[in-house]
Amino acid sequence: MNKFKKIFGLAVTALLMAILVACGGQQSSNEAPSETEATEEPAEQAAEETKPSYTFRLAETHAPDYPTTLGDIRFAELVNEKSDGRIQIDIFPSAQLGEEKAVVEQVQLGAIEFTRVSSGILGSFNKDFGVFSLPYIFDSQEHMWNYLNGENGQSLLGSLEDSNMKGLAYFDPGSRSFYTKDPVSGLEDLKGKKIRVIQNEVNIEIMSALGINATPMVYGEVYSALQTGVIDGAENNYPSYFSSKHYEVAPYYLVDRHQRVPEVLLVSTATWNKLDAEDQAIIQEAAKESIEYQIEEWNRYEKESEEAVREAGSTITEVTDIKPWQDAVVPVIDKYRAEYGEVLDAIEAARN
Repeated sequence: MNKFKKIFGLAVTALLMAILVACGGQQSSNEAPSETEATEEPAEQAAEETKPSYTFRLAETHAPDYPTTLGDIRFAELVNEKSDGRIQIDIFPSAQLGEEKAVVEQVQLGAIEFTRVSSGILGSFNKDFGVFSLPYIFDSQEHMWNYLNGENGQSLLGSLEDSNMKGLAYFDPGSRSFYTKDPVSGLEDLKGKKIRVIQNEVNIEIMSALGINATPMVYGEVYSALQTGVIDGAENNYPSYFSSKHYEVAPYYLVDRHQRVPEVLLVSTATWNKLDAEDQAIIQEAAKESIEYQIEEWNRYEKESEEAVREAGSTITEVTDIKPWQDAVVPVIDKYRAEYGEVLDAIEAARN
């Protein structure tokens, strides 16, 4: 009997061991992956899926078909493409979000994320940009871009971060000349006239040196001021003269090209600092790539604008002897030479 029990016990033990081995083998063939293996791929996917998306606003003063607006649009398209649709920048042209000075203040606060403004306006926020308002410092479009693309021009763009804005790119501004309600053919005809200027001190001083009565005014008020006789004229480039329809109420355009005041594409530092390095690189790269397109659009539109205002009946007079104009404003340049001497030297060097 004891022998039977012993044999029975061995048999049960063997059976149990066989069952355990079989179960162990089954577990081995269906073994759960390690914690690292189980979570590594989903974690990477989750990181990609949770990369933030943004919708920003870009404020623009000019009309939807204006060259700077077209530059803005191209910039926004490039950002959207490079971010695979994660970053969308909506353009608000025609001063929908306010005139330039008010918009810059909102950009500084982070209430508006992007804008395109004249560097003439920026002189009120960063004094170094006042240099671009000085008259006759650039001989041509090529001369201006030689400077802007150089070390000094790029350093100046970077200095805006001290004013809670980041300069992303320069856009082409064309050259500014005078237009009036009454016939003008030279400097003497402008003396004593009330001419609208950008709201900065240098522009006012230039007008004074030329014997003109400077009248600072926001851009959106110029048409009605010309129409009602509050001012006698204004000064701007061909595309602005045409797109604003100022030629309807001031049909005499006197081409002296006294200023080339670069446009600047800006982002609020509050917005910029929210972005990671990859998204910052996307935006900076898109801004740089949009410049060539904007220049092409500018050149095309400038030519078309000149042709259009001529066809509309505007009288265009080219200044053939610019030296009396340059001589008249020497005191203005001398006044600011101590402040902008380094920049003026760099601009002079860019002529070569």
